[in-house]
Amino acid sequence: MNPNHYVAIMAGGIGSRFWPMSRTSYPKQFLDILNSGKTLIQWTFDRYAAFIPKENIFVVTSEEYTDIVATQLPDMPVENILAEPSKKNTAPCVAYIAFKLLQKNPNASLVVAPSDHMILDGETFKSITTKALDFVDRNNTFITLGIKPNHPNTGYGYIQYDTDAVEDNIFKVKTFTEKPNLEIAKSFLASGDFLWNAGIFVWKAQDVVNEFAAQQAEMFELFDNEKANFNTPNEKDAIGRIYPLCTNISIDFAIMEKAKSVCVIPSSFGWSDLGTWNSAYDNLEKDYLGNAVASDSTIVIDATKCMVSAPPDKVVVLQGLDDFIIVDTKDALLICKKDKEQAIKEYVAEVKRSKGDKYL
Repeated sequence: MNPNHYVAIMAGGIGSRFWPMSRTSYPKQFLDILNSGKTLIQWTFDRYAAFIPKENIFVVTSEEYTDIVATQLPDMPVENILAEPSKKNTAPCVAYIAFKLLQKNPNASLVVAPSDHMILDGETFKSITTKALDFVDRNNTFITLGIKPNHPNTGYGYIQYDTDAVEDNIFKVKTFTEKPNLEIAKSFLASGDFLWNAGIFVWKAQDVVNEFAAQQAEMFELFDNEKANFNTPNEKDAIGRIYPLCTNISIDFAIMEKAKSVCVIPSSFGWSDLGTWNSAYDNLEKDYLGNAVASDSTIVIDATKCMVSAPPDKVVVLQGLDDFIIVDTKDALLICKKDKEQAIKEYVAEVKRSKGDKYL
């Protein structure tokens, strides 16, 4: 294992599209969405621990989740759990870990990755990620991992790349496109030079800090003025001063779409972002009627193509429904058509309006 290689797992999201199982106090990255025996963040940690030293793996999360992370990842040093005092999207998160690592190790290269993705082929993922780290070690460039699309998905961002390789299976990025409509997604798929944006980035800490200086000068100054406090007992207070002044912006908008040198590795390693109940349905085993049941105590009678999640100690009998999402918890029950899942955020907003924050 290379001592200069690091991973930052981003784990601050609230996963509202997985309501009512995912709650503000205990969001989806800390849940066993697929009834697999491990939570999503545990799968992510174990995936990277196979080829990155455990002491080089960091989790950046909200202050309110640090105890959950420590409980679920006992093999990770507790000092590697970095607490964000407020939710400011992913750019401040990346700036934080990049400045911190640069103070710790000027030769640091790192992977920045979400905590809630599923990857089935761990060996291929390891090979591709190691290749990306080795490439950025030798070049002043960023790498993103792009997923080879197999259908015109409108829920993902897309990456267009130059088909002339810079190195074996590494290509220059031409454009980033946010979630397209169906017709545009179909045209992207047909063109053959577009990939899904997995949101997994690889770079040298120094290079990303330099890019913040060029593209996000105000944010750069906030972190640069406090950098001497990183990796000291004063770090928490420094972050407490920085975050209220940071712009709420994603790393994609802040840096990646403006950077001059970005490459992509087209990848196939059984990836899913597990962003919705339909994506969970796609990744669960189905019975002979197409039902995906993430529960040990559910009885299905004459129902088809349903996504079902329920507590293991609660018997649920499902009869007569077709193409529904059914999610039962101790205090909330969601029943909605699968083709209406994009409206779950609206349903949650309605719950908040009528019942307050108790069920969020």
